[in-house]
Amino acid sequence: MKPTTTQLYEEVAAENQKGIENHKKTATLLEAAAKHHREAARHHSEGNHDKAAQSTITAQGYLSLAIETQQEDIKHHALNDLSSN
Repeated sequence: MKPTTTQLYEEVAAENQKGIENHKKTATLLEAAAKHHREAARHHSEGNHDKAAQSTITAQGYLSLAIETQQEDIKHHALNDLSSN
């Protein structure tokens, strides 16, 4: 059965919403990574190198999560390109 125009519109709207949510999630994760990198710099300047190391590890964790989120979005776009061809 061929989908109706309304069904197609709803599908596109849902896809767009997922993309928006992925971008927002990536931005939030990158902001958290930046916050922890700033904390690491502050801890280093205060001579608290152990705390700086911990902040750096936390920042790297957030960065890894952001990269994973971006990769999911890229896969999503690639699959959409395949299905439209």
